[in-house]
Amino acid sequence: MFTEQPVAEKLPANAEHAAPTPWAEGRQRLQTGRWYWLATVRPDGRPHVMPVLAVWLEGALFFVAADASRKAHNLAGDPHCVMTVALEDAHLVVEGEAARVKDAAKLQRVAKAYAAKYAWHVTVRNAAFDAEYGAPTAGPPPYTVYELTPTTAFGFGTDETFSPTRWRF
Repeated sequence: MFTEQPVAEKLPANAEHAAPTPWAEGRQRLQTGRWYWLATVRPDGRPHVMPVLAVWLEGALFFVAADASRKAHNLAGDPHCVMTVALEDAHLVVEGEAARVKDAAKLQRVAKAYAAKYAWHVTVRNAAFDAEYGAPTAGPPPYTVYELTPTTAFGFGTDETFSPTRWRF
């Protein structure tokens, strides 16, 4: 079961750090990232990676895809996926399962988060996002919204302020 307060474990990769990085610091970086990379699995087992715009909201990462896109086809067959983001001081990896969001109230909250973060204004219509202009790498509208619920996340600092950490949800 998902928890917003995961167990933090120090990774053995860097003995210099005395303690794991608190989840609040990892979560803050997930919230401020701009470009994320989504990895899904093709039906034949080959990986597929694409850049996406994502928002962190209510304990999950949200992203969009057109139904005809490769990532949407891959997620329909296997919801397991990985999303990564690189920031100035840390790189984060989030593993979990993605599910289509159909709840109208949640879609409205996600739309509001996209508008605040990316100035991308969408209309919720037929349990999907519609937009005047398209989303990079997502294809033309309408867009299915996906919620990636984390099971495990990893954080790797690019300097000494962020300890290599695994968070188990």
